[in-house]
Amino acid sequence: RENRASWSKKLKDALWAFRTAYKTPISALLTSDHRKLQLNELNELCDQAYENSLIYKEQTKKLHDSKIKNRIFNVVDRVLLFNSRLKIFSRKLKTRWSGPFTITKVFPYEIIELSQPGGPNIKVNGHRVKHYFRGDIPQSVLPDL
Repeated sequence: RENRASWSKKLKDALWAFRTAYKTPISALLTSDHRKLQLNELNELCDQAYENSLIYKEQTKKLHDSKIKNRIFNVVDRVLLFNSRLKIFSRKLKTRWSGPFTITKVFPYEIIELSQPGGPNIKVNGHRVKHYFRGDIPQSVLPDL
């Protein structure tokens, strides 16, 4: 087992190794060049990871956009409106679609004006509505026990 006090015996060997190592004209060791190379490789790796993340985002966006249905709404169509408001009571077994509404006007950028008999006209985003076909809204989803 080595003693910590024996460093003086190893000093000559350490100085010999330092003095015989190849150095640049300003006494810098070659390891600094190796370190610079490692840093450059790290920067290249970061750049490559950034480019890969951009490619992944583009592919994910294409996949997402391909799954979105392109719905066409016309005036006088009957639609259901998605009710996204938070409720105090649980609505697990109740439908979140209200309506049916009638489309009175279609604006650019998928904005739709809806009317309901006896109610005011409302403007909503086209993503919140779906076409109504008879029988879409169940009166009660609760099973008979």
